[in-house]
Amino acid sequence: MIQVTPQMRILVAIDAVDFRCGIDGLARIAKDKLATDPFSGCLLVFRNRSQTSIKVLAYDGQGFWLCTKRLSENRFRYWPKDAGQKCRTLFAHELSVLLSAGDFEKVQAAPQWRPIATAT
Repeated sequence: MIQVTPQMRILVAIDAVDFRCGIDGLARIAKDKLATDPFSGCLLVFRNRSQTSIKVLAYDGQGFWLCTKRLSENRFRYWPKDAGQKCRTLFAHELSVLLSAGDFEKVQAAPQWRPIATAT
């Protein structure tokens, strides 16, 4: 089972990919186009060209997990963009919003790190 934790590295491919490819094809895309090791344990998130499906690829130390979400209606209206980049890093809560077909850039959340005030 895949468990998404705040410490987990999550990479989202900016460009759409061909969803006819399975685990091996997505792992090859991760290695060749995204320049990341698919065996590193990070979550790799891809979308199809019509923006109706998302696939998440993860390696858990024993094998690969491939999860698919296909919307029954509409499309994923928002997808991360990054000029000149092939992928973008997300936080766990941003992935949750993205998988719910939302725009995580419009959601306000607590900052990832807050300094602790010292008592005087």
